[in-house]
Amino acid sequence: MRIEVNQRALTNSINVVQKGISPRTTLQILDGILLETIDGKLKLTATDLEIGIETYVDCNIIEEGSIVVNARIFGDIIKKLPNSMIDISVENNNINIKCENSEFNILGNPASEYPELPTIINKNSFKIPKDLFKSAISQTVFATTQDETRPILTGVLLEIVNNIGSFVALDGYRLALRTIPINSEEDIKIVIPGRVLSELNKILGDSEEELNIVVAPGHVIFNMGETIVFSRLLEGQFLNYKDIIRKDHKTSILINKKELQDSLERASLLAKEEKANLVKLNLVEDKVIIKSNSEIGDVYEEVVSKHEGDIIDIAFNSKYIIDGIKAIDSEEVELYFMGSLNPCIIKPVGNENYTYLVLPVRLAQEDY
Repeated sequence: MRIEVNQRALTNSINVVQKGISPRTTLQILDGILLETIDGKLKLTATDLEIGIETYVDCNIIEEGSIVVNARIFGDIIKKLPNSMIDISVENNNINIKCENSEFNILGNPASEYPELPTIINKNSFKIPKDLFKSAISQTVFATTQDETRPILTGVLLEIVNNIGSFVALDGYRLALRTIPINSEEDIKIVIPGRVLSELNKILGDSEEELNIVVAPGHVIFNMGETIVFSRLLEGQFLNYKDIIRKDHKTSILINKKELQDSLERASLLAKEEKANLVKLNLVEDKVIIKSNSEIGDVYEEVVSKHEGDIIDIAFNSKYIIDGIKAIDSEEVELYFMGSLNPCIIKPVGNENYTYLVLPVRLAQEDY
């Protein structure tokens, strides 16, 4: 194989496919990027068998061929080269890289040893604008669990019913739900690994161009044109999230989102000093009082609010409530309560497309 390729273009492509490489892989070949000349372009592929990424970069092909090269070493070399044309040639698994006054020789592996990405049959496909997909992921993926003993909750549920797509993530302490319109000929219910969606969010641009999504048994493919991301789907029964979100409430407050977030973040500075990470909220007639205390000291915050219903004392893990409020992009938020022991539901004002639910921490009354 021999090609000439632009340094900056190749660097960008390496940055994309490296997101498909797991730092925990036990197979040495999966530390590599597969380089192939296909249809007048250089195709780069990386996979850890859960996520697979293919991307294409324009190049001048002098001789067709393929090779597997260690992703970290190859990436570091290409990134440090001058922004100029790079000459890459391969002979007997030896890779020669020349650019201006630099020359590297590194060892590769035969392409025949690299695992093939799945061939998709029996597929359903639908399209979502990239910016809408990105916002749906950003507002949900953080609520997935990192606990590998509950693998189904490490993913985000995508459920499409009657052309409404619901993205749902929950970890046992909080739930995030975002709905968007999706034109799909069939109803779909899949669970996509959270890690895959997080990496996909880094690759996607903020354009209104459409992302083509293909669903097949056990797999989903995200097609962005020059770049394609493959992912295994998570197997198992996702919790029935609709039963968790109650419609009734005894208390509601309307409050400025930024003021509430800032006060909670200040209170969390001391909450972080304790294992429970606790912030306590007293919801009184026209304000929310936020308190936190640790061995180091205590903090008292007040935020003006519009209050309807009962006066409530309630406590939360500060991280869980702040994460949900940060994900909302409206000026005001509404919080709904059914007493101090039931979940709090948080919604943006003027937008029914997002719901965040967070469980309180049970405290004795004298602890408030």
